[in-house]
Amino acid sequence: MCGRHFRHGVSWEEYHAQLSLFRPEEIPEINPAYNVAPTQLAPIIRLRDDSDELELAFARWDLVPRWWKKPLSEKKLSTFNAKSEDVAEKPTFRAAFKDRACLLPMSGYYEWTGKKGSKQAYAIAMRNRRWFCVAGLWDRAYVEGEPMDSFTILTKAASDEMAVLHHRMPVIPSQSEATDWIRSSPDKRHEIIEAANADQLYFWKVGPAVGNVRNQGEDLIQEVDQD
Repeated sequence: MCGRHFRHGVSWEEYHAQLSLFRPEEIPEINPAYNVAPTQLAPIIRLRDDSDELELAFARWDLVPRWWKKPLSEKKLSTFNAKSEDVAEKPTFRAAFKDRACLLPMSGYYEWTGKKGSKQAYAIAMRNRRWFCVAGLWDRAYVEGEPMDSFTILTKAASDEMAVLHHRMPVIPSQSEATDWIRSSPDKRHEIIEAANADQLYFWKVGPAVGNVRNQGEDLIQEVDQD
């Protein structure tokens, strides 16, 4: 499960240099954010409409499928994560899995362990990397006549190292296969999911303030006393 994530102050130019993004006339401003939650806007990497070029765009985290016709207030199912094992069959995700793969750049994410009321929060990031990309899907629905772009993060069974925190983890393609995730066929995407691993991830305890989505700031990822 990945229900909260963070990103450092990474410039558009850094994303452009690594992912060869299309350069728009107006460069989007990407601010750091340390408590990104479902239904908030976040930057994703995807193919431009009718093009093989990659672009950075902002979308709502919690996928709304293209066939959705009702007011958003009537959507009760949480779709901020999608299980990679059945994503190709689920009605909510299967069309996007075929033709609208995306990447979500992040610097890390959070998980909680323990009993309700006394849960311990952990931040999880890559060793020696300020940011990385996780596999996602995006879609475009027309809600009350207006277009809405939204996305979900794919998850898989956690590695042995990460299973101590949660039984699920995001699908993290290797750097060499990150853009292949977007451009490939569904069969190749299954291969990328299978190969994705967490051998560079590490985690540390953080304070309880991250549990409130209204709290922001880099202090949320500061390590707290391990004792």
